[in-house]
Amino acid sequence: MDKLGSMAVFVKAVESGSFAAAAQVLGLSAPMVGKHVRQLEAELGVMLLNRSTRRQSLTEVGRAYYERCKIVLAEVAAADSIAQESRQLAQGHLRISASINYGTYCLAAVLPGYRARHPQVTLGLELSDSVVDVIAQGYDAVFRVGALPDSGLRARALAPYQMVACAAPAYLAAQGEPRTPQDLQRHQCLGFSHWSPREVWYFDGPGGREQVQVSGALSANVGQALRVAALGGMGIILQPAPLVAGDVAAGRLVPVLPGYAPPSLPVHLLTAPGRLRTQKLQSFVDYVVEVLGGDG
Repeated sequence: MDKLGSMAVFVKAVESGSFAAAAQVLGLSAPMVGKHVRQLEAELGVMLLNRSTRRQSLTEVGRAYYERCKIVLAEVAAADSIAQESRQLAQGHLRISASINYGTYCLAAVLPGYRARHPQVTLGLELSDSVVDVIAQGYDAVFRVGALPDSGLRARALAPYQMVACAAPAYLAAQGEPRTPQDLQRHQCLGFSHWSPREVWYFDGPGGREQVQVSGALSANVGQALRVAALGGMGIILQPAPLVAGDVAAGRLVPVLPGYAPPSLPVHLLTAPGRLRTQKLQSFVDYVVEVLGGDG
């Protein structure tokens, strides 16, 4: 038998005055209550209760044991309460992974709002354009941009990632503006090396979706580097709208192909399927879905 359980039965038997009364409170049979008490006595090698057909009373050692049992059971209840509170209150540390651009220009902007609601939670944001393993690398939440393979992870869809093709005015003045996606084949298109070595860009236009294989003198694994190169007039980039929004608004970069729109990229928030959904993680997922959109 579980010793803590037997201790709880013993305490209730003492406080109720009889095995029958304790059994009624605990939802057990009177013989089962007696079995718990006898098990304790057998383990301890002492009598805890003097029992007769009419009454029961604590032995001297039984009284001391009873007082200690109450302390032990109160401490167990307090420990359980702490564990329950950790699920009811958002507190602790969350380890999060996101791509460099998404984490910098979308996610980081909304984290202060989450912390304002849940000041007991600390956040560790790790940015990388490499695909991380949610479970093996111990992340609580991972943001993934692009097509989502069937991984068995919990996935919440967020607002799609808008893309923009743009270039510096100086580049367009020197090389001319492309009118159709196919015109990009004669331009310097600066590639994002995480997509593919032979880069293909897609555009939705009047005739539906078009694809064009592009090339250029530079590829990089970080979008910010491509942005800086484009500002210097090196070529055309296809990058997330948040990355270039300030430059476009200021006229430092100019969107190209106004009759065509690059398809938005899907974004998902991933969590491990078998991991206990603590309140800190649940509160974070709820907040992200609220502020970054999605239909998940």
